[in-house]
Amino acid sequence: MALSKELLDILACPKCKGDISLNGKEENLVCYNCKLVYEIREDIPIMLIDEAKPLK
Repeated sequence: MALSKELLDILACPKCKGDISLNGKEENLVCYNCKLVYEIREDIPIMLIDEAKPLK
């Protein structure tokens, strides 16, 4: 996982503008407010609401 702490500090959920965090395996970003999961592909966070998956 190559996402830097600085990048994580400035990223926000595109839906609610709230905080996001890495999941335990560091392969997805999670917004617990919206209960959405944003995938990380090839070290690039896909921050599109239409591509987000519901948090299980």
